[in-house]
Amino acid sequence: MSSSFRSTASQATTVLSADFLALQQRLRHDFAQPRLLLRALTHRSFAADHNERLEFLGDSVLGLAVSALLFEKLGQLPEGDLSRVRANLVKQDSLVEIASRLGLPACLRLGEGEKRSGGQQRPSILADALEAILGAVYLDAGFDAAAALVRRLYGDTVLDGQMGALGKDPKTELQEWLQGRKMKLPVYRVVTTRGDAHQQTFDVECCVAEIACSQRGLGASRRAAEQAAAAALLQQLGASVAAGKA
Repeated sequence: MSSSFRSTASQATTVLSADFLALQQRLRHDFAQPRLLLRALTHRSFAADHNERLEFLGDSVLGLAVSALLFEKLGQLPEGDLSRVRANLVKQDSLVEIASRLGLPACLRLGEGEKRSGGQQRPSILADALEAILGAVYLDAGFDAAAALVRRLYGDTVLDGQMGALGKDPKTELQEWLQGRKMKLPVYRVVTTRGDAHQQTFDVECCVAEIACSQRGLGASRRAAEQAAAAALLQQLGASVAAGKA
């Protein structure tokens, strides 16, 4: 190995280490198990030990932590309004804004193909990485530490009932439509995934068994595909209602 190559590799390691430490400072959480944070920042295009399982865990941690925060701050609101405010706080656009504020694009570990295609700024990757970090904090120090981080991340957000008026995402709207008719919640399943690991397209089916309705949606992430499928099913239900069938 040439001396110039060693120098370049050393500099890259130093930069990664500096970004890693700086991110911990911005999170205000000193990881007892730093490998968890490293995994949370690792996309599947970079290594087999990637962040998807942490993202799965972090999604639930985020939902519970935000629900507890809203129950405390906006306890006077009815359940429907609380659900809409929560949906606005945890939607992809909100998570991407927080991820960008934390400087996650510079910290992500991506494969070369994903880097070349702009993966550092891809909304689904940034949102998933943020949720993975919450999962990592939960495993590192427990729910209280993860909930405290959520409070810090949303510390500058004005929490009020008007957030519910910003518009419902399709999954929330479909859930409320069904609940209003005393029906069970829809079931989402991944039918297939297409494309390379670093640039997949998810094909998801949304099914409501009680009325024998189902629709499919495509998206660059599982979450986006679920939203697309829910939107398609809402459109179908709207047509059915207009025709007197539902």
